[in-house]
Amino acid sequence: MTAGRTIPGERAPLAASLWAATAGGAPDRPALAGAAEADVVVIGAGFTGLSAALHLAEAGRRVVVLEAGGIGWGASGRNGGQVNPGLKADPAETEARHGPDLGRRMAAAAAAGADLVFDLIDRHGIACDARRCGWLRAAATARGLDALRETGRQQRARGGAVDDLDAEGMARMIGRRAYLGGLIDRRGGVLHPLNYALGLAAAAERAGARLHGASRATALTSDADTVTVTTAAGSVTARRALICTNAYTADFAAPLGRTVLPVTSVQVATEPLSDNVAGSILPGGQGVSDTRRLLLYFRKDAAGRFVIGGRGALGDAGVARRQLGLRQQAERLFPQLRGAGWRHAWGGDVAITRDHLPGLHRLAPNVMAGLGYNGRGVAMATVMGRILADWADGRPEAALDFPVTPVRPIPLHRFRRLGVGATVALFRILDRVGA
Repeated sequence: MTAGRTIPGERAPLAASLWAATAGGAPDRPALAGAAEADVVVIGAGFTGLSAALHLAEAGRRVVVLEAGGIGWGASGRNGGQVNPGLKADPAETEARHGPDLGRRMAAAAAAGADLVFDLIDRHGIACDARRCGWLRAAATARGLDALRETGRQQRARGGAVDDLDAEGMARMIGRRAYLGGLIDRRGGVLHPLNYALGLAAAAERAGARLHGASRATALTSDADTVTVTTAAGSVTARRALICTNAYTADFAAPLGRTVLPVTSVQVATEPLSDNVAGSILPGGQGVSDTRRLLLYFRKDAAGRFVIGGRGALGDAGVARRQLGLRQQAERLFPQLRGAGWRHAWGGDVAITRDHLPGLHRLAPNVMAGLGYNGRGVAMATVMGRILADWADGRPEAALDFPVTPVRPIPLHRFRRLGVGATVALFRILDRVGA
């Protein structure tokens, strides 16, 4: 069922990812020991923190990154590897909610997220199997197709390379007629997410940043001029701190962690497929996500493995059932996968926000946090890291590409497991009946 390296400290059904099994080598990042000083201390070495560290180090700032596990330990090293531009909301909704200036800048920054990812990969020579082959958005219902048509119209009006696809066009792209149509967003693509994280880390270090693994931040204190972050074996004192911990924030800097719902997403992958089977599925290599409420997302990796993911479950037994369900859904979608060896099964938590927008929150005069990517973290977390770096480097809040908002905990957050379970059950029924 699973093979390759596992993620220390993670639940067994989530721990043995395809990406950990196939990642390139990386140097050890020793734990912080003793007192250190920096211009900026970054908490978390996922896409957000690594992007922030790289942008700041390139600007000549002294940066120290603290990571509780290893580089890309959380969602950054375990996601589907789809580089999907844009926010959940269409640009017109974002502009209406936040005004023509800020709303336009928010939508534009998110839409350019894939540009930023692929530019960093090119500039820093990051070996992560990156392919800018587009992102397919597949309509499972007529209602979903109508929504995608409107999305495509709005994106094209703002210069996006987005084309409508009818059922036949989608069938040619996917390899089987299974959807009513949809969109291809030619700005998107795919990559090996853990190798992307490792590449960002290496680039940040070359620019002068210092990275420490096994260095969980346990406390943060600040005054008018400095902030100090403490770990089990050391501390960092800096002018500013960035909290980049997303779905794994938990109780650190409370109540920040209660602004998001950590929701488990699970994935499974085959062994490398034969050439004829691999060639019959997604011949153009795109990543796909569909319009189900409990969406499916799938792709092939660079070695021809088929990878599919979707919403997970609360307990270990439930996770295992969902991983089995994904294999069954994949074989219904592509019958030629029957008999393929399903070699990998894993998962992790994504951070969902109430308004489906990422949160940018100032916790103290010299402390800022960015989190909550709602399943689009490869591109959006990279963008948020750049925005956090802009702030840490002195850009005024009003000039940032995202609004700085108060920390607003989700009501009844302690009961989130019950609420998520009930919502998932309802969505599963609605998806089944095509509502």
